[in-house]
Amino acid sequence: MAENPKSRLKDYLKKNLKKGYTIESLRWALTKQGYSRTTIEQAIIQTHKEFAEAIPVLKEKPIISYQIIDENDKPIEIKKSFWKKIFWK
Repeated sequence: MAENPKSRLKDYLKKNLKKGYTIESLRWALTKQGYSRTTIEQAIIQTHKEFAEAIPVLKEKPIISYQIIDENDKPIEIKKSFWKKIFWK
């Protein structure tokens, strides 16, 4: 049983996106191979939806922290100015 063109295009897009190709380069290559623009666009939309469904949902926000370290690998403490303490709480 032969696959329909959209599922073949989706598989092609998934495989090549994982390899690092851009959507624009894949779109151009598929157009040169004779696929219609609407079929390509529909396959791209479906591929994006499938990738979005596969991404895990973050349940908590990541905490980003940073330190400024001097040349002796000791953290440097930055003190806020008087006006920043008053206006930027």
